[in-house]
Amino acid sequence: MADNIVIQGVSDPSPLLEQLSLLTGCSDHVRIFDRPAFRFHNGKINTALLEFCLEHQLDCATTPSGRELKLFGLVAFDMDSTLIDIETIDELAGIAGIREQTAQLTERAMCGEIDFETSFRQRIALLKGLPASTLKTVYEQTLRLNPGAECLIQEVQRQGLKTALITSGFEYFAERLKSRLELDYAVYNRVRIRNGCLTGEISGKLIDARGKANTLEAYRINLGLSNKQVIAIGDGANDLAMLDMAGISIAWHAKPLVRKQATHALNFVGLDGVLNLFEQA
Repeated sequence: MADNIVIQGVSDPSPLLEQLSLLTGCSDHVRIFDRPAFRFHNGKINTALLEFCLEHQLDCATTPSGRELKLFGLVAFDMDSTLIDIETIDELAGIAGIREQTAQLTERAMCGEIDFETSFRQRIALLKGLPASTLKTVYEQTLRLNPGAECLIQEVQRQGLKTALITSGFEYFAERLKSRLELDYAVYNRVRIRNGCLTGEISGKLIDARGKANTLEAYRINLGLSNKQVIAIGDGANDLAMLDMAGISIAWHAKPLVRKQATHALNFVGLDGVLNLFEQA
């Protein structure tokens, strides 16, 4: 099958079609339904095209002709800064007055500068003594789904795919999102609470990068799927092992290391832009 090029943006790229046709070497293109996205048939990605797309905040990806979403069986999401628009630990730290300390550790771990377990345990320790009620405060007052999240999830569910939330974040947030979005699975870390306050420790086995990858693999095997039938979406270094287990890995608004290793990178569009990487019969 020949490859296509999908070009999409937050804004409609229609005014740029002439330049895009020249840069792709392909005038044969179609709008993807009523979305601000176009599929160029048998075009080629090149440096000039990538630079043009970056300049105009367009996402550009090569996709095989005929690849349909219904041929897949499982979509796995990271939670913090992927499915939702915050890093929950950093928000809790903000309430505790130590946001800068935890944010620096989060950023270094996301970029792969320090290992996740060291960063995570240090961040959790800083939250010792924080009232457990702050979890509810963050969920109700701060946490928001990222753009396009509900649209993407509803469509993959409509087409019969299973959905999983695989996160190193906290049970409190993950279980509520699982229920709210009617996801099939969720795995997460459990923070210890004693006398109504966080203890600065986790309960049970730490879900780290390897834990996330192993969880995805277990779900895949249980569903009788091949790796090629799995889609994984994440944004940080802690997601790399999980993304590597999937046939299609999507770096969504991700760190450079993740963009480099994923099969697709979406830097501008919402999560519903994932749908444009597939064709519908």
